[in-house]
Amino acid sequence: MQSNLFDQSNLEVQSQNRFSLQNSQMLRVALGPDVLAVKGSMVAFQGQITFNHEGAGSMGKLLKKVMTSEDVPLMRVAGQGEVFFAQEAGYVFLIDLTGDALSVNARNLLAFDSGVSWDIKRVQGAGMMTGGLFNLELQGQGTVALQAKGHPVVLDCSQQPTYVDIQAAVGWSANLVPKMVNSMNMKSMLRGGSGEAMQYAFHGPGFVVVQPDEWMNTTSQQGGSGGGLIGNLMS
Repeated sequence: MQSNLFDQSNLEVQSQNRFSLQNSQMLRVALGPDVLAVKGSMVAFQGQITFNHEGAGSMGKLLKKVMTSEDVPLMRVAGQGEVFFAQEAGYVFLIDLTGDALSVNARNLLAFDSGVSWDIKRVQGAGMMTGGLFNLELQGQGTVALQAKGHPVVLDCSQQPTYVDIQAAVGWSANLVPKMVNSMNMKSMLRGGSGEAMQYAFHGPGFVVVQPDEWMNTTSQQGGSGGGLIGNLMS
């Protein structure tokens, strides 16, 4: 059988690293210690692997999920072998945490070492019922895999104020404290608006990662929308 499908670039990548890229849109993880991954992100695996629902882990996180409706449906992946993860053909990027912290949009999360701690954080100045204003903070030692719609840009927020559409923000330095701003004025509102009303505002030493496409702002896909509380808890 002959086909360019079997070119070397499409064959399984062999790596000594626990987390590695099979290609720019697929993550390969060699299991030993457990991995936490977003439910539905597994596309293939080899070996003896188990997948189990990962709960909130503490009453505090459980209450935050109830109050914010931030849906972080995680699964614990355990066993011996290799697991391949991908989601919506997003481009995968690996970040090694060395005791520091990273805040991410939950929709851009793919997988991370089970030893990395996570918590739900609220963006300052955001109303409780406004969508997309609760994000995940990851901290500790280990690797985090994020996925972005298209090739992102990393912006330095230390030199001047930086404003990012809330649906295009992938993640940012946890030491940065974003605030919500509304760029729509009364004149624009009366004329139907610009469609670019709400942004995250960053300013200080650190970075923000921005993807070149926006997530659709729907209640079925986005955390913080105020709906589906029981469904989110049980997912």
